[in-house]
Amino acid sequence: MFAKIYKEVMSKLENNLPSWLHYHSPAHTQYVLDKAIFLAEQEGVDGRDLFLIKVAALYHDLGFIENMENHEERGCRMAAQELPEYGLSQEETSKICDMIMATRIPQQPNTTLEKVLADADLEYLGTDKYDEISEQLYKELLHSRPDLTRAQWNEIQVKFLCSHSFHTSYCKIHCEAKKAEHLEALREKLTSEK
Repeated sequence: MFAKIYKEVMSKLENNLPSWLHYHSPAHTQYVLDKAIFLAEQEGVDGRDLFLIKVAALYHDLGFIENMENHEERGCRMAAQELPEYGLSQEETSKICDMIMATRIPQQPNTTLEKVLADADLEYLGTDKYDEISEQLYKELLHSRPDLTRAQWNEIQVKFLCSHSFHTSYCKIHCEAKKAEHLEALREKLTSEK
């Protein structure tokens, strides 16, 4: 059943997302799905809950095919409309929506499932992929803010990294130090630009 949902959602993303979404792309959804599976295993989540996390990962940015604004709510609405066809209960769909909403910035996940998806979405902040992925986000933002300078972007990133917290035990242990390195590097860039 997951394979069917995967095929359907990925097809929608590939065919309907605007090309200027360099960060919120099908590749990002795939990355978040892979990380969600990995983090769920690290946190001891399996069985039906793991299935629900995987589905939530697929839907977490699907709302972008309609609009950037409130894309989490849009993704929830799509999930609520489509998932009953796959035999998911209202309670399960509600859990999926709670996970999707937990990816909204600032993140405020409550349950283990919500924490797993929230961290899967931003795990890159504490990895070697940070520079590459944040560059994609900068390119995406230039679409709506063409005058956004590198210095302004670096300031946005510093504020974001300062306010961000990981939620799963795995990310707290394995990603915090690397995130702190990225923050330090950004602060150095800002100092040298002044």
